[in-house]
Amino acid sequence: MRYPKFLPKNGTIGFVAPSFGCSTEPYRTAFLNAQKKWTDLGYRLDLGPNCYEGSGIGISNTPELCAQELMEYYQSDRNACLISCGGGELMCEILEHMDFGKLKTAAPKWYMGYSDNTNFTFLLTTLCDTASIYGPCAATFGMEPWHESLMDTMRLLTGEQLEVYGYDRWEIESRKDETNPLAPYNLTEQKILRRFPDQDTEFSGRLLGGCVDCLVNLLGTEFDGVQAFAEKYREDGVIWFLECCDLNVMAIRRAMWQMEHAGWFRFVKGFLIGRPAVYGQEIMGMDQYRAVLGILEQYHVPVIMDADIGHLPPMMPLITGSLATVSVRENELSVRMRME
Repeated sequence: MRYPKFLPKNGTIGFVAPSFGCSTEPYRTAFLNAQKKWTDLGYRLDLGPNCYEGSGIGISNTPELCAQELMEYYQSDRNACLISCGGGELMCEILEHMDFGKLKTAAPKWYMGYSDNTNFTFLLTTLCDTASIYGPCAATFGMEPWHESLMDTMRLLTGEQLEVYGYDRWEIESRKDETNPLAPYNLTEQKILRRFPDQDTEFSGRLLGGCVDCLVNLLGTEFDGVQAFAEKYREDGVIWFLECCDLNVMAIRRAMWQMEHAGWFRFVKGFLIGRPAVYGQEIMGMDQYRAVLGILEQYHVPVIMDADIGHLPPMMPLITGSLATVSVRENELSVRMRME
């Protein structure tokens, strides 16, 4: 596994928009404030041409121009790392315009984002054997004040901290909108981990995963390198971290079935399942827990659900591709990542 150099003190953070840019509110104002916060911390900034674009369909610009920006900024020596401006809908359409052969031989660089950015965080790891960070997008850092998870993310990006912990409370309904673009998380819900089996546990393996909506879209295409990745790291095994955006509980169940029958879960050591954005839904007796467990329980490995990953923040930043040890003690979750 190739690991990038961490963001140095007073280094340059690059920003790209291969998914949505920050062209509309509340994202534009939040992104501007995030830039101020980073410059106040001493960092320099390197903004790509699509950061404020909104002319694309489901992404910031045309697939060709989004791919061009990402290729250029990833290979550039003007910035030390890249943070995606935001998530979106159709980042998958840039992939045919990317040159993963070049990226595999380019100097590794941290790329951070989540949701639609799974299309790059996941493929950097599975196709290029390069670690990435599944974590918050740029506009999130505009909130006042920063939540602890954002400070954890910066400490991870700078290499100061390689272990992350779950948080006490989470947000089910955001207060961030056009009239309140810098709103902090609305932490109304108490975190309750669901553990299957319901016992303290510890397990290790390579972290791999992202947004299931995107993952099943990649499955079976020319960009699906999961089998080769799993085989390469079979001695370590894989810890899958998975979370969902638009999928209802039946779609989650179908997605789990599809990944299982594609052989993606070979050599699995455990699962970390984030809270789905469609939270608390039940259809025909199927809830978010049965949707997952009905497929995954056959592997007889720990399944930890309602973890702080994904669309219902806060989220723990995770290094995709790292060798990690997950510890669960009652309602507390920690992930210790090693660059091996």
